[in-house]
Amino acid sequence: AGGRGAGTMRRWIPSPLLSISLLAMWLLLNQSVEPAHLLLGGALAIAAPLLARPLQPHGYARLRRPLAMLRLLGMATVEIIRSSLGVGQIILLRRTRDVNSRFIRVPLDLRSPHGLALLSCLINSTPGTVWVDLLPERHELLLHVFDLHDEAWWIDTIKTSYEGPIIEVFETAGRAPEGEKP
Repeated sequence: AGGRGAGTMRRWIPSPLLSISLLAMWLLLNQSVEPAHLLLGGALAIAAPLLARPLQPHGYARLRRPLAMLRLLGMATVEIIRSSLGVGQIILLRRTRDVNSRFIRVPLDLRSPHGLALLSCLINSTPGTVWVDLLPERHELLLHVFDLHDEAWWIDTIKTSYEGPIIEVFETAGRAPEGEKP
């Protein structure tokens, strides 16, 4: 009977952590914990994930290592700031003809759709880089770099600083992510 209740609960609240976060955000935005706000915020916190469920073709992501995610986001924040300063310096202080703008291909081991989405967000948030395409036949990322000096450095940076931690967060060692065959 305990398993059946858990299944029913999951059907009505597919992502409890998301629902709790939405309720907390609602209460913070309204700066109130009055019963009416609790009731409306609770209803929205349950309804939003249920209504968004069809938009999640691979289901909700499971973070296998939340601390690795925090380290990744911290490193990405530092890289975004560093890249912002670098791109600003290039734009303000260098001539256009001195900029070496190129496309590169980065081989990927990452297979998780949620991990690939996060990698795309991180790359596109970093000034000077743009995720152009994922080449599925070779599982390579086509990346545009605003000022490329060392292609091997870029490939190594994407693979070790981004892809490695993302695999750690979304995939378990030796096992393909849910819904994929190894």
